[in-house]
Amino acid sequence: MPDDAAAQKTMAVKTPDEPTAPSPKWETIEEVFAALESPLLAYARRLLGDFSMAEDVVQEAFMKLHEQFDQVRQPQPWLYRAVHNLVVDHQRRSNKVVLAGDRQKDEDAPQDEAADSAPMPDEQIARWEGIGLVRLVLETLDARSKEIIRLRFDDDLSYSEIAEKTGLKVGHVGYLLHHALKAMAVELANTEVAR
Repeated sequence: MPDDAAAQKTMAVKTPDEPTAPSPKWETIEEVFAALESPLLAYARRLLGDFSMAEDVVQEAFMKLHEQFDQVRQPQPWLYRAVHNLVVDHQRRSNKVVLAGDRQKDEDAPQDEAADSAPMPDEQIARWEGIGLVRLVLETLDARSKEIIRLRFDDDLSYSEIAEKTGLKVGHVGYLLHHALKAMAVELANTEVAR
């Protein structure tokens, strides 16, 4: 007999944006993105009350789907669940406040030891090599894709801010960013960095 908790974990939660009919069969992640980005943004925005955070959550959900696309049989409920979970994680992180002075010291408890957080030399070299490869792969992209990646990751702009700067629509920014990152991931996978 299956465990009730495990069975409940695997059940998809119905959201207002989900249709009652079975999910359509999409062949590519691009088709899923085109069909579900807007409703997922609306769903995440309702949960968060912040459009730019909703964009980030939806983008992260699509990136997670991209990593597992071949194993996901029903992308629509999977994405809604992923967005829901990411929103809950975000809310937990933003509500967690730890004050340094609140921690009581117990004389018998072991004291925290200072740990050297610096990476080992071989890890640092591997990181530098990885950064160098990412920069090389980034140079293979077209100018518009490079600019969108720079605005998103270097300038830390939201999709709507990138859209204002570039004159593109918000959905188009997400689409272009997704394809640029996918092209980079394929190229890096060929060099075995992303494995």
